Amino acid sequence: MAFTEEEVERILEVLEDEFWSKRRPPLHLRNKVREGQRIENQAVELYFERPAFRKPDTWIEESIVKIRYVRKTNRWKLYWMRADLKWHGYVPYPEAESLSEALAVVQENEYGCFFG
Repeated sequence: MAFTEEEVERILEVLEDEFWSKRRPPLHLRNKVREGQRIENQAVELYFERPAFRKPDTWIEESIVKIRYVRKTNRWKLYWMRADLKWHGYVPYPEAESLSEALAVVQENEYGCFFG
């Protein structure tokens, strides 16, 4: 079951307050890097966008994390994109009790999986 409108609003608030406000590119770089999120079904995907090297009019997405909510267990599962461009479970911390907790794991980035 997809998120309700109220859940999407709450997710966007949490993302802004606990993640983007700390990770947003500085003003002087906003024309070169911008943040984004995609909320589909029961997953939240965070990414940065930047102009392509040889085609500066084309923007490229660089995924940060996918966080999927499992209603049955009331848990959030974390995924990171490996070099094969597929989402893989984040083994050191596979799930969190809340979106806030999941975002804290991403911010910490202990193993360099989310931000390189």
